[in-house]
Amino acid sequence: MNFRNATISDLAVINEIENLCFSPNEAASLETLAKRLQVFPQHFWLIEDHNNTIGFINGMVTDNRTIVDEMFKDPDLHHENEKWQSVFGLAISPDFQKQGYAGELIKHLIAKSKMQNRQGITLTCKGYLVAYYEKFGFTNLGISASVHGGEVWHDMVIEF
Repeated sequence: MNFRNATISDLAVINEIENLCFSPNEAASLETLAKRLQVFPQHFWLIEDHNNTIGFINGMVTDNRTIVDEMFKDPDLHHENEKWQSVFGLAISPDFQKQGYAGELIKHLIAKSKMQNRQGITLTCKGYLVAYYEKFGFTNLGISASVHGGEVWHDMVIEF
């Protein structure tokens, strides 16, 4: 198992995994993924095994303690020197799901965020995933103002 920052040459596989793991109304477009790779590649991590991309986690750095919908659409809202690492997507290829890889990516993100002296990590998730994120130390702040993809989300944070 290996972690590395994604590059634009990874765009096709990232886009494929994104579309396998998220519904069409939730998935980031190819253009948005490309822009994220251009604006904040140091916050876009892949997990690989035997040169196979298994999945990824990504998100901008922000001064917002919670995610707002504009952040999903506009990678230029990334501000490297702010306090909060966000998570826009955590996706594992269906062939590798339920094997602990998502948890490894979360632990990797937590370690990197601490090394970068972030105040914490912010994300949104659906209700059925609240308990999963709580296992890693995230706190449920309740229903999010985000309506990304027409869904109901929970704001989750972990503070260091």
